[in-house]
Amino acid sequence: MAYHNDFGREAERKASHYLLEIGYEIMERNWRFGKAEIDIIAKDNAEIVMVEVKARNYTRIMDPKDAVNLQKRKLLIKAANEYVQTNNLDFEVRFDIISLLKKEHIWMIEHTKHAFTILL
Repeated sequence: MAYHNDFGREAERKASHYLLEIGYEIMERNWRFGKAEIDIIAKDNAEIVMVEVKARNYTRIMDPKDAVNLQKRKLLIKAANEYVQTNNLDFEVRFDIISLLKKEHIWMIEHTKHAFTILL
């Protein structure tokens, strides 16, 4: 398997563990709808949280969360709407980004709550 696939899976595992540690309930991982994939769907009190995980090696210049551009946001919103409707959920929905930077064997995690809104 390619290095970037393993790297991405490791980052998503780290993000999931982080969310569990701070009290979130993981509902789904890698939920797909059409061309969109929601990395983690979690519950935080009375909110459903759609989490996009972005990871980079420390040598990269771009902040990982900057990779969640307008097109990606639109796909995530469309998938989130489908998830909520399909599962008949009556919760507020929030979009978070978990950015991970890996330097050697150490991961640095940044959690951006309410990273973007549904209004485009």
